[in-house]
Amino acid sequence: MPSDRLTGSGMPREKLIVSLDVSDALAGLAVAERLGDAVTFYRVGLGMLTGGGLALANELRQEHGKCILLDMKLFDRPAAIEAAVQGLAQFEVECLTVHGDPHVVAAAMAGARGTATRILAVTVLADLDRTALDACLVAGGSVTEIAAERAVRALEAGADGVVVPQEAVAAVRARAADALIVTESGGDPVASADHLIVGRAVWGASDPRQAARDLVAALG
Repeated sequence: MPSDRLTGSGMPREKLIVSLDVSDALAGLAVAERLGDAVTFYRVGLGMLTGGGLALANELRQEHGKCILLDMKLFDRPAAIEAAVQGLAQFEVECLTVHGDPHVVAAAMAGARGTATRILAVTVLADLDRTALDACLVAGGSVTEIAAERAVRALEAGADGVVVPQEAVAAVRARAADALIVTESGGDPVASADHLIVGRAVWGASDPRQAARDLVAALG
């Protein structure tokens, strides 16, 4: 990865992350080819794993010079997390997500030690509301309050950054001013987030390349 595309912390400078929420690696590669140089940072998620996701991530990095957020949301015993992260870090992806529990974060950081892969802790999934949290027996509080508290704890455990719901970005920033914050959106810029994940709103647009350029310009 060209060094001028990375910040001093090793994170990509590009604020827009395009999520490749498509059926398989071939479809993902086709999206990337349509977007061309308008996008340099892609998310490859768990749903792509059995469709060649790791091969896609590797090809986008090695042959097309792209940055990759590997969104696996890993959650397991510390020893298993450390081993999994060690293995995934061999793909030299820029970012890897894990569950935000402190013991998971600490194990992931140990697994990534000595590599360029940054560990991002997922706080609360973007589509969960209070009713869903109640069903999961999550303690009281709003989604924003829970995301902010989990973000702080994950950062204290060593996470390089956090992934938070859009409505929680400001609250997390208020409690962790220097934190690296990633959020998801349907395509609207989010104030104070460092990176914005957008999927269909970009690659499903009538002119995907222009849609990406418009978002990049709006994000600054």
